Amino acid sequence: MTLKIGTRGSRLALVQADRVCTMLRAKGIEAEKQIITTEGDSNTGVPLHEIGGQGLFVRALDDAILRGEIDAAVHSMKDIPAIRPPGVLTSAVLPRDSPADFLAYDKSIDLVKVVGTSSTRRKAQLLRHDPSVIVAALRGNVDTRMKKLTAGEYDAIVLAEAGLERLSVKIPGERLPPEKFVPSPNQGTIAVVSRLDPSLSETMSLLDDPVTRSDVAIERVVMEQVGGGCFTPLGIYCRNGHLIASVLSLDGTREVRVEHDITTVAEARDRGHELHNEVRELIKEAYTLLGISTRGEGTGGSK
Repeated sequence: MTLKIGTRGSRLALVQADRVCTMLRAKGIEAEKQIITTEGDSNTGVPLHEIGGQGLFVRALDDAILRGEIDAAVHSMKDIPAIRPPGVLTSAVLPRDSPADFLAYDKSIDLVKVVGTSSTRRKAQLLRHDPSVIVAALRGNVDTRMKKLTAGEYDAIVLAEAGLERLSVKIPGERLPPEKFVPSPNQGTIAVVSRLDPSLSETMSLLDDPVTRSDVAIERVVMEQVGGGCFTPLGIYCRNGHLIASVLSLDGTREVRVEHDITTVAEARDRGHELHNEVRELIKEAYTLLGISTRGEGTGGSK
C-alpha cells in the first residue's frame, strides 16, 4: 500500500513533503505526494489575518485527511493551530531546522529603509530594533517574495532561515538571532499530521524526534496559555528546555519578555498562564487596532 502524503503546492511545501516521503521510503514504506490547493495559496493579495490566519492552510489539508483523500499531510509546524479537529493528530515531529528569521537584502544594510513582511510579530520586532524602518506588507511564497525584493519593491524582506536552507537558496543578508528576535512558536519544525488510525500513527512515529517534540511541545503549551492567535506579536522559543517568550505591542514600543528553564509540561502551562496575565492588555489592544473581535480569539501560532 502506498501512503498518500498531502501538501500545499508551493516549492517549499513540496520540498518538505519530499523529505517526509524520502524518510518513509528509507524505512521501507512507499509514499507519494498529493497536492491540495488552499484559499491562502490562491488569495495572496490580502494579509493573512483578514482571511483566517495561518490555520487556513492547515484546514484544507485536515479536511482532505478526514474525507479520506490523503493519509497524512506535511506542514511547517508553526502553522498548525492549537485547536485541532477530531480525527487527526500530529503523528511525527521531524528534527528541528534553524528556528531563526533571516533578513535578506542585496544592498548595504545602511540603505535598508523599507522591509517587507506581513507578520505582526516580525513587524513589531523590526520596529522595536529600529523605529525608523518602514515595514510594508508582503505575502506569497519564497520565490514570489524574492522576486519582489529583486525588483526593488523592498530594500529587505524577512524570511524563515529554515525555508531558505530547505530550498538550498543562498542570498545576501543576515541571520536574526532567535534569542533577540524571538521566533514564532515551532518555527523551523516540520510536522506530519495523520488520520487517527493506530497503524498509521505507528508508521509515522518512526520519523519522530523526541528532543524536538519536547521543545516544541513546551512552546505550544505556552502559546495556548498566552492566546492571542496569529494577530498578536508573539515569539516563543525553547531549546533543550530553556524557554524565551516575548509579547510586543503592534508598534514595537512595548515588550513583555520572560526566560525560564522548563522541565515539565505543567511548568510550561504555569509559566504561560502567568505570561497571559501580564500581556492580556497587549492582546486586547492588538485585536482592537486590527479591527478583530476578541470573541474570535484563538490560540494558533503567531507567524
